[in-house]
Amino acid sequence: MIPPQEASARRREIEDKLKQEEETLSFIRDSLEKSDQLTKNMVSILSSFESRLMKLENSIIPVHKQTENLQRLQENVEKTLSCLDHVISYYHVASDTEKIIREGPAGRLEEYLGSMAKIQKAVEYFQDNSPDSPELNKVKLLFERGKESLESEFRSLMTRHSKVVSPVLILDLISGEDELEAQEEVPLEHLPEGVLQDVTRISRWLVEYGRNQDFMNVYYQIRSSQLDRSIKGLKEHFRKSSSSSGVPYSPAIPNKRKDTPTKKPIKRPGTIRKAQNLLKQYSQHGLDGKKGGSNLIPLEGRDDTLDVETDAYIHCVSAFVKLAQSEYQLLMDVIPEHHQKKTFDSLIQDALDGLMLEGENIVSAARKAIIRHDFSAVLTVFPILRHLKQTKPEFDQVLQGTAASTKNKLPGLITSMETVGAKALEDFADNIKNDPDKEYNMPKDGTVHELTSNAILFLQQLLDFQETAGAMLASQVLGDTYNIPLDPRETSSSATSYSSEFSKRLLSTYICKVLGNLQLNLLSKSKVYEDPALSAIFLHNNYNYILKALEKSELIQLVAVTQKTAERSYREHIEQQIQTYQRSWLKVTDYIAEKNLPVFQPGVKLRDKERQMIKERFKGFNDGLEELCKIQKAWAIPDMEQRDKIRQAQKNIVRETYGAFLHRYGSVPFTKNPEKYIKYRVEQVGDMIDRLFDTSA
Repeated sequence: MIPPQEASARRREIEDKLKQEEETLSFIRDSLEKSDQLTKNMVSILSSFESRLMKLENSIIPVHKQTENLQRLQENVEKTLSCLDHVISYYHVASDTEKIIREGPAGRLEEYLGSMAKIQKAVEYFQDNSPDSPELNKVKLLFERGKESLESEFRSLMTRHSKVVSPVLILDLISGEDELEAQEEVPLEHLPEGVLQDVTRISRWLVEYGRNQDFMNVYYQIRSSQLDRSIKGLKEHFRKSSSSSGVPYSPAIPNKRKDTPTKKPIKRPGTIRKAQNLLKQYSQHGLDGKKGGSNLIPLEGRDDTLDVETDAYIHCVSAFVKLAQSEYQLLMDVIPEHHQKKTFDSLIQDALDGLMLEGENIVSAARKAIIRHDFSAVLTVFPILRHLKQTKPEFDQVLQGTAASTKNKLPGLITSMETVGAKALEDFADNIKNDPDKEYNMPKDGTVHELTSNAILFLQQLLDFQETAGAMLASQVLGDTYNIPLDPRETSSSATSYSSEFSKRLLSTYICKVLGNLQLNLLSKSKVYEDPALSAIFLHNNYNYILKALEKSELIQLVAVTQKTAERSYREHIEQQIQTYQRSWLKVTDYIAEKNLPVFQPGVKLRDKERQMIKERFKGFNDGLEELCKIQKAWAIPDMEQRDKIRQAQKNIVRETYGAFLHRYGSVPFTKNPEKYIKYRVEQVGDMIDRLFDTSA
């Protein structure tokens, strides 16, 4: 049981808590009553505010709608006024721009194009909105007049400012000097910068707005004329300058760069000069022969006309490439892209046709020269053909995008030149073989025949054009003619280009053929001489000339490609002719040869028969010696070394034989008048032989 005291305390505690809870409940009731009252007050206020807002909205919305409508009406009025102003402005375009259009675009292109833009818009407006309006015709006429003025201004600018490129500037452009290669290439200024900008603006306007392409015809006609005249001017420059200075080149006007390198003369691609210089060297060594005739026109002694014409043409070809490249750069600024190739094709036609025509004239002249056996004239084809082939990659690049007929012009010319060149080579070889044996054409002194010198000169020319000549031969399938097997590895896929080794073998075979024909012809000609000794001297001179000429040039190396023993063979031929010549002295030395002398005992008186025999021997020797010396003195051996060698050998033989004879019979009393028979001392005989082959002695 709980004690009474604890129960009493517990009850009091519970009663205290109950009292506190009742007080709290009473506080909460009071608070809820106050909150309800506040809520009722707020609801009353909000209801009043909502009522007032509805009244305000009902008053404002009609006013807002009315204001919005008024604003819309104002905007429409403003737009209408703006449109009216815009439309009215079209009616004033003609009067506002007529003066500017009438005065033209010169000096005021920007303003002029602005006026044309206004006129164009007016035309478009009237066409769309009032096609029957008289204003449309007015602005159309004004537009057409303005377009014509722009076309006229385009033509005027192009005509006034397009200048012929000077020959000196062209030569600078194609000189290709080492000092300038590292520097940036400065393009030609065909038109001043300001003019170029105006021309470009006009061309773009005419294409975009004028719907006109006639100006492109104007452009290519003017630029074509300048290009053609520039190249012709260069050719004329060559003709004039070559006669005075020999080098058709003068330094360009110095530009603004400091330390401008001094210009070097352009290398002239010689045609017959080099061979003639070699001939002069041979002449100094006694190798020149001009007394013999030939149906071949001599290569030496010609003027420089062919060289000048050849050089001029070669440089004109290079000039065309450079100028055409420059023209295309200019054209890219002026002509719309999709018209550039066609316009460029038309632009270059006159200049290109001129070059091709001149090239065909060269081919035609070469054909005529072949007919009259003037092979020196044909030589002009070689440097030109070589240059055309070297330039062809640049040509192809320049002509890229042009018509096929334009691209094929250069290959056609190259083919024509190769054909005529191959014809010349073959005809030359045939003429060497078939040169007629005419007695009156033969050198009386047995010197080098002109046929020989001409043949060697011609062959020497081929040294500078080995690949070109080889290609000529290969182009005519001459490998089969010369029995040279055609290795597929030696040709390109197109079968039109041959390796340098194959070309060299072809050319070597050809040269050997010419030399073989020449040798056969010389043998035939030598039979014209009645005296075998003179025939031998003639062959000796010609063989020696050929050998020395081969050795002094690179011909001997070229011949050795297919004939390793050619040099030895010529030396054997030369020695054989010397021996043949020496046999002519047998009729002199046989008189005093020991085998033909009488035998007698010393101290025994000679019989009449023996004395008479000795007299006959002396007389035969004297007469033969005098006759041979008289005859052979007029003969010629131009090569001093060979002349001295032959004289010395013959002198040794005759002096030895005559000395022995004189020693044996000089003191024998075979006659009462020994001076009648012993006319010469041994030294005198030697002196007489020393004067052989010397017409000046």
